[in-house]
Amino acid sequence: MRYHPYILRTGCATALLLVLAAGAAAQDPLAIAPTLYKVEVDNAWVRVLRTTRGPHEKSPMHSHPATVVVCLTDSRQRVTSATGTVSEVSHKAGDVVYNEPVTHAEESLSDQPLEAVVVELKRNAPASPAEPKVTLDPVKIDPKYHIVALENARVRVLRTILEPGIKSPLHEHPHYVVVYLTELHTTMQLGDGRLVDNPRRPGEVAWRDFMKHSTLNVGQKTAVEIQIELK
Repeated sequence: MRYHPYILRTGCATALLLVLAAGAAAQDPLAIAPTLYKVEVDNAWVRVLRTTRGPHEKSPMHSHPATVVVCLTDSRQRVTSATGTVSEVSHKAGDVVYNEPVTHAEESLSDQPLEAVVVELKRNAPASPAEPKVTLDPVKIDPKYHIVALENARVRVLRTILEPGIKSPLHEHPHYVVVYLTELHTTMQLGDGRLVDNPRRPGEVAWRDFMKHSTLNVGQKTAVEIQIELK
């Protein structure tokens, strides 16, 4: 039996697409190393993974889209790229790092466990839904307690520090991910007047849509959190 050239070309193209799709799926860290990664948030804009590794544990070759990584522990790793390039990378607990899309394998060089929150910025994410434009920028109206850790075309990352008894003024955020670095107890007064109690443990993660609020630290400890605002 002879097949029409168009059918052959179409079949080959379909097969190639299936191979590429399978390859992409095979490089998903959640599929490759499910014991090392846990999904904390998954929506149209981000997938937030918590990665934990034991001393000297390896993570096999995998891929991420652009990411913001919040380090919850000190770490020292040997990183091998898809091309075989090897480098050593060290971070301190509380560090925040932006990475472009990458394929790599990692090996912890530390005698201590490793933990980090990896915020994957989804490719082709939808435009943000209609929402009020941010006019009460916390960096402008409360710069002492809202510090820009990094900023680029996709995200602005804030390090928020509130000492006990400190209340931030009313301010706004676009869609964002929050990673709590310390144990804290705050109350948030929302733009509509509602009061929200917000006790948190170190390492907890939350997703928030556009929000207008003020925050009061009612706890006994300085509250530190990372806020990853999406653009």
